[in-house]
Amino acid sequence: MLSTDLKAYMADNPGAVIEDVAREHKVTPRAVIEALPSSMVRIGGGEHFALAMQDIAAWGEVTLIVHTDDAIFEFTGAIPAGEIGRGYFNLMQPKGLHGHLRHERCAGVAFVERPFMGKNSAFVAFVNADGGIMFKVFVGRDETRALRGDQLARFRQLANQIAA
Repeated sequence: MLSTDLKAYMADNPGAVIEDVAREHKVTPRAVIEALPSSMVRIGGGEHFALAMQDIAAWGEVTLIVHTDDAIFEFTGAIPAGEIGRGYFNLMQPKGLHGHLRHERCAGVAFVERPFMGKNSAFVAFVNADGGIMFKVFVGRDETRALRGDQLARFRQLANQIAA
């Protein structure tokens, strides 16, 4: 599929599941993100991984999603602070979400605002060196299911800093 065809598809279907479109069109998830209308996406360099994660750790309750061919894992809660050590970005928390992230494989930090399932959505996608998505962090929702204004402001501020 030509990139112009993918761009047209994503313009008509901006809320399509990125990983599904990538599989169906035999492209990387990054190519799908890049095919979104320019008003919906900004991408900064992967060298900003730690900066982005430290900022997100101060946002409060968000949803982190890991989407593989075999499962979609979702974690809703605060992302713990982390630090780089021994070749990983280590999430510094003994319980809840914790682990070791291969930050050096991050080749891009994408900021996506688009409609999804009839609602506005906003997420940060950490894109790896192969064009896959390491994971996504979604701006949280309030009791009315609207995007949290404070987090959306932080999301946009971070996008301006990283993907200016």
